Amino acid sequence: MTDSPARGPGRPRAQGHDERIVDAAVELLDRGEEITVSRVVELSGVSRAAIYRRWPSMTDLVATALDRGRAPHTIPLDGDLLQNVLDAYTTAPATTRETYSEERFRLRMRLAMTDRKLAQAYWRSHVSRRRGGMVAVLRAGIERGVLRPDLDVDACIDLVNGVFYYQFVVRGVTLDDPDALARCREGIRVAWRGMSAEPG
Repeated sequence: MTDSPARGPGRPRAQGHDERIVDAAVELLDRGEEITVSRVVELSGVSRAAIYRRWPSMTDLVATALDRGRAPHTIPLDGDLLQNVLDAYTTAPATTRETYSEERFRLRMRLAMTDRKLAQAYWRSHVSRRRGGMVAVLRAGIERGVLRPDLDVDACIDLVNGVFYYQFVVRGVTLDDPDALARCREGIRVAWRGMSAEPG
């Protein structure tokens, strides 16, 4: 006879609840409907209390739904770091198109621009965790002496990411556009030169 594993206090989390809740929120987003607790309960079959145990506010749930299908950049730390960054940033749109559509991206941008709390919730729970790959690359570059030791890593990541957001938001193009991708690649190269350590 073996002992059962001890469980912490409180009710156990039911299997599948998280997915059903997010699925319901995504469905409402895709329909253009407001995400309310009542509608999520109706579509997911999960209780109001269970929803609030997982997401303290609807803003947090909307942020999670908007992020469905996105994944962090995977950037190797061996070899040419700049080339690794170029590969990661400029091939990601093709590999994530089916799981994270341009329509979802533009919806996120539109909602975030009109709701600061949503933008902040999205940053805290999703954007910040995806920056880990680039943080590791920049720190590796500093350690190797390839990049300047005084780099502000967060500012550098904002700079690189801004190149891509500009294409979507200001130019109104997609990253399927070869010219847009070429501009992004060159923008990354320009930023990298500014981050590079002085020769000698």
